[in-house]
Amino acid sequence: MVCPDVSVEAEGAEGEAGPGRRRLARAVLTGVAAVGAGLVAGSAHVPMAPRIGGGAGSRPTTPESALRALVAGNGRWRTYHERHPDQTRTVRRTLVAGQHPFAVVLGCVDSRVPPELVFDQGLGDLLTVRSAGEVLDEAVLGSIAYGVLELRIPLVVILGHQSCGAVAAAVRAAEGGPRLPGHMQYLVDQIRPAIDRGLRGAARIDAAITANVRLVRERLAAEPEMAAKVAAGALAVVGARYELTSQRVRPVR
Repeated sequence: MVCPDVSVEAEGAEGEAGPGRRRLARAVLTGVAAVGAGLVAGSAHVPMAPRIGGGAGSRPTTPESALRALVAGNGRWRTYHERHPDQTRTVRRTLVAGQHPFAVVLGCVDSRVPPELVFDQGLGDLLTVRSAGEVLDEAVLGSIAYGVLELRIPLVVILGHQSCGAVAAAVRAAEGGPRLPGHMQYLVDQIRPAIDRGLRGAARIDAAITANVRLVRERLAAEPEMAAKVAAGALAVVGARYELTSQRVRPVR
């Protein structure tokens, strides 16, 4: 069931105030159609545990509450009201004994899109995995699986972003550009299926950024062990993209 209280920015809204500010979650909650009709099972009202530290008792424990925390954090980030949570001396000491992150974020390596800042989270809150263009390989898959299966994290977010250089390089290569040096060609080959041949120029690149997030999300959600958790309501795998111009995270359906 989708909680009506969880919401995110509408894709076209540019204002920084009003009811559109929190529309990300509801739309993002539809992003797991490949493995089930619903994203979150259970009560429509999931209370948020108080964020007083980085321990297991203070983190969100459901897909819905984890997403709510990220939505709220991005709202603070883009309106310059960051709280920089979970960075105190007490939290640092607590984390020596172990970690209890509440979300995995697979993001691009782009230096302008650090997940902890974009979502205004702190130490021990996020398990971040980054590769150029959110490309999946065995190391990335294993890292995400560790978070989901060993740390029991309830939410995986694939976070693409506006003006992704890796996607732009893949588009240029598909248009007849030279083969990229070294291991960078691997990235191009992995992103290539997201390219829409019916588009041109900047529109082709921008559409490929979004399509790439969808493809990665679908592949992750279809991994057997993750699919089982999604079907049980214990996990959500969702897609989103970060807009550099507005600092807004919006859903990728």
